[in-house]
Amino acid sequence: MCPLANLANAACESFMKTLKYEEVHRNEYRDLAEAKAAIGAFLDKIYNQKRLHSAIGYRSPAVFETELRQTAGAMA
Repeated sequence: MCPLANLANAACESFMKTLKYEEVHRNEYRDLAEAKAAIGAFLDKIYNQKRLHSAIGYRSPAVFETELRQTAGAMA
């Protein structure tokens, strides 16, 4: 197996573990629609905005993307 595939799989497994422990296992949903809405809100408001990620230097994805855009803008 390709080493890059192993890294991608590890990142995916880590994400799924986080989603289960921080959102799914802590809540009870009445139906699939409620689960989808709650998980979407978790991803938008917590996972991408506040939660720090070791793979991107212990920054949130929102901060990382902002810094990336600023760097790309400075290089243009």
